[in-house]
Amino acid sequence: MKRNSSTKKEQQFWAYTFLFFPLMLLAIFVFIPILFSLVISFFDWELMASQQNFLGINNFIEIFGDKIFYKAMLNTVLYTIGVVPIQTMLALFLAFVMNQKIRGRTFFRTAFYIPAVTSSVVTSIIFVAIYSKEGLLNSILGIFGFAANDWLTNPHTALISIMMLNIWTTSGYFMVSFLAGLQNIPNSLYEAAKLEGATKRQQFWHITVPMVRPVTYFVVVMSLIGCFQVFDQVFVMSDGGPNNATTTMSYYVYQNAFRYFRLGYGAATAIVLAGIIMIVTVIQKKYFPPNPY
Repeated sequence: MKRNSSTKKEQQFWAYTFLFFPLMLLAIFVFIPILFSLVISFFDWELMASQQNFLGINNFIEIFGDKIFYKAMLNTVLYTIGVVPIQTMLALFLAFVMNQKIRGRTFFRTAFYIPAVTSSVVTSIIFVAIYSKEGLLNSILGIFGFAANDWLTNPHTALISIMMLNIWTTSGYFMVSFLAGLQNIPNSLYEAAKLEGATKRQQFWHITVPMVRPVTYFVVVMSLIGCFQVFDQVFVMSDGGPNNATTTMSYYVYQNAFRYFRLGYGAATAIVLAGIIMIVTVIQKKYFPPNPY
């Protein structure tokens, strides 16, 4: 008994020792900044001021009277609605194709995944050139008789252009998740379906899609969070313009906190954004669970 007790204490000691450093890093770089953001959201915070002006909930009241905030929220919602379904379906389709026994499968898997591991700033700069008036996209469309368009300076196409980039860069990443899910589906299900005379399409909709539902849930949640937090592509490609046509919630936080140096107001906006993400995630978990059974 003594030996078992000492062994258990030793295991607990090493477990807490190994957990201490990751938890310390999380506390320093995640939990403490979150708490600090919550605190300064109630102040008119100035970096160089010796004393900060307490505003209470005035920052939050101002947010909900700010037209640009509503514009940023609308842009974020439109961005999310446009990206998440297409991105999820495309990732599932790519995974399904890449799971088949086709020639060059390894090459295509790598090719589809490369955009996910490439710097988003680099890909954004490349797409700025592609979307320019003299860029590749207009050159291709010109062959079919379409007039040249500067996609990122046109308020009607700027947000859609960034959405297309995001779909291209992240579909390959989520393809890997779906691929892992597809490879866990027992072959016996497909063999039984073949014996019953099910077509490939019927197998896909009645076996593949239901069996990867937990993966689909994960992909949709991560996509929603990523879309609500989109920043780098907007910052590099359009700077929130033209006329706030691409200003998203995250970019709006950045503008107020680090461009206009309204740190308290920016922190309040970030808290509101975090609340929206949490509400959307809870709603999805309640009404669209990973396993409905």
